[in-house]
Amino acid sequence: MDPVIIAGGAMTPFNRRKDGSSWRDWARQAFEAALADANLERPDIDSLVVASESDFFTLQLNPASVLADDLALFGKPVMRVEGGGASGHLAVQAAVMQVLSGQADRVAVLGVEALAAHLPGATVSTLYGLSFDAWTDGMTGIDSTALYALAALAFQERTGASESDFAAVAVRNRDHARDNKFAHLPLEISVQDVLSSPMISAPYHRLDCSPLSDGAACLIVGRGVGLPHAGRDRARLVGMGAANDRVRLGERTDPGYFGAKQIAAARAIAAAGGALSDIDIAEVYDSYSGAQLQAIEALGLSDQLLADERAGRFGAQGSLPVNLSGGLLGQGAPVGATGVAQVLTIARQLEGRYWGRKPARIPRRGLVDTHGGIATLCAVSIVEAP
Repeated sequence: MDPVIIAGGAMTPFNRRKDGSSWRDWARQAFEAALADANLERPDIDSLVVASESDFFTLQLNPASVLADDLALFGKPVMRVEGGGASGHLAVQAAVMQVLSGQADRVAVLGVEALAAHLPGATVSTLYGLSFDAWTDGMTGIDSTALYALAALAFQERTGASESDFAAVAVRNRDHARDNKFAHLPLEISVQDVLSSPMISAPYHRLDCSPLSDGAACLIVGRGVGLPHAGRDRARLVGMGAANDRVRLGERTDPGYFGAKQIAAARAIAAAGGALSDIDIAEVYDSYSGAQLQAIEALGLSDQLLADERAGRFGAQGSLPVNLSGGLLGQGAPVGATGVAQVLTIARQLEGRYWGRKPARIPRRGLVDTHGGIATLCAVSIVEAP
C-alpha cells in the first residue's frame, strides 16, 4: 500500500461534559485544532468523513451534513461511516481509500459522540444492546457487559487467565492515563481496588469497564505533495485491514477468541510489508480489561500472552507498550471519536510529539486496533514514523 500522510490531528478532552456545550461544539474545536496542526486552511480540505455510531446519541439524523455546514465546508464530498465501536477507525480507513484512489488529496476525518452528558447510563446500555443482534440479544434485555463477560469467561477457560490478570490491565491503563491531559478516568488504583469494586457481570467488576464519555477527535490525511513540507515530519499510515465475524457469540467456534482481529491484522501487515514482530507500540480496543488481552492474542502480538502480561511487557517500560493513552479504560470511549484518537495517539508517539506517557524506547512502527460489537467488525491499521 502506498503510504498516506497523517498530516495533522487534534482531540478534545474525553469526559462527561457538564458545561452546556454540545457535540457540534466539540467537533468544531477538534477540526479547527487539526487544521492548525496540519498548517492548512479550510479551502485545502477536499472531503469530509464523519464517524458517529448512533443518531440516538447525537439526537441528529444525518450529522455529517450538519457538521459540514457548521465547519463551512461547502461543495465538498461528505460521508458518514458507522461500524459500532470501530466507526472512527473505519472512517480513517475510508479517508485513506479516497486519497489512494485519487478522489482527494486532503481529507478531514471527524469522529464525535455524546454518550455521557444528556442520556442516563441505563438508556445508553439499552441502546448498546441493540447494536448486537437486536432480535436475539438487545430485545431480550441482555447488555454489552454481559456479552463481553461471556466471551471473557470462554477466554479464561481456554487460557487460564484470572480476574487478577484482567484487573492488572485496568490498573495499568488507568495509570497510563494519569499523564494524559485529555483522559476521562486517570486513576491510581491497585489490583485489589479493581477486585473489590462491585461485580457488574462476572468476571467483570466496575473498574474493569470503560466509562461512557463525550468528546471529539479529528485527523487530516493526504498525499505528501499537497501538504506543507510534503508531510516529511509526519507519521504515515502504511497498511490497513478489516474483517467481520459472526454477530452472535453462540455461533462462533470459540466465543472467547477474536478471530476477525487475526484476519484484519494479517491484511494490514500484508499491506504494510514486514511482520507483526516489527510492531513497537500499539493502541488496542479495551472496552473491558479482558478484551485487551483477547485483542493482543488475536492480533498475534504475543506468543506467550499471560507470561508477557505478568512480566510487564505491555507497560511503558516493556518491549511492546500497549495503550499508553490509557485506552478506553483510562482515556475514555466516545465511540465515534475513539478510533480517530487511537490513530492520532500512535502518530504523535511515532513523531515524538505525544503529550502523555512515553515509551522506554523510540518506536518506529505502531498498530491501531478497534472493533464494533464483540469483535464482530474489526479494523487494524499500521502506522510508521516519518
